[in-house]
Amino acid sequence: MVRFFVYISLMCYCYILYSKSLNKYYIGHSCENLQERLRKYLSAHNGFTSKVKDWIIVYTEKFCSKTLAYKREREIKAWKSKLKIQKLISEKNRIEHPDL
Repeated sequence: MVRFFVYISLMCYCYILYSKSLNKYYIGHSCENLQERLRKYLSAHNGFTSKVKDWIIVYTEKFCSKTLAYKREREIKAWKSKLKIQKLISEKNRIEHPDL
């Protein structure tokens, strides 16, 4: 008997969205495709992100479990500092795009 094993890697994310019209950030976590998650935010729904439709993904971190992604979300939210969030975003952009 031949057995096949399928390994499915579940990647989860902590992410930050930004709305220019509100000049606000939204911090969340998800284990679904982030473009699909953003599409849901931009569609008809209730909640904080339903106020406007100009949310964009400005920051992501990958995690191997939902628990770790949620832990990071709570850590960033606990900062309660827009400046610290902006610094996090700009540091990651500097690392990923050193030419800019």
